[in-house]
Amino acid sequence: DIKDVGHKYYLDLELEDVPDKDSTVNCSAEVLYHLGNKNIAPDVQFTLEGELKSTEEADHMFYTRIRSLEKELVAENIPDSQGHVPPELEPIHRLAWVASGYVTWQNSTENTQLQLAQIKRVKQVKRSDEYLQFDYVVLLHEMVSQEMIPWEMTVLWHPRDGVQVPRDSRQPRH
Repeated sequence: DIKDVGHKYYLDLELEDVPDKDSTVNCSAEVLYHLGNKNIAPDVQFTLEGELKSTEEADHMFYTRIRSLEKELVAENIPDSQGHVPPELEPIHRLAWVASGYVTWQNSTENTQLQLAQIKRVKQVKRSDEYLQFDYVVLLHEMVSQEMIPWEMTVLWHPRDGVQVPRDSRQPRH
């Protein structure tokens, strides 16, 4: 407890490389949740001991494939009801996972635990610049309340610059 500031947590964890499940990296982090104001994202400082495997080649292949599509990509229900993600949609799922991590961080409190449950719908938006844009509607599972929260997010991505989430908004439940 930090008087009049908030609660700080010290974490030691092991990160698993998503593409290479056998590869792990140790991580230490400090997370500060501010008192009172729920509109302030927690402060996070972290250190990695080692490096995760480079995804540069896979990123470039995905980028080239999506840029060369004649029609914009549209997909629904990823993963499906059996938890299956088609291999060709795995990069779309990973982008949603990273972007929802940003949304989770920005909207997190000590009393919430949000996690991406499913992509309800994703639609590629053609752009005139080099970025790929995807408009997602995802379900975030709030682990504490067991609530499924619909969330819209616009995701921009370029292999050189990584993932950006210029717009996101919680949606009303149906």
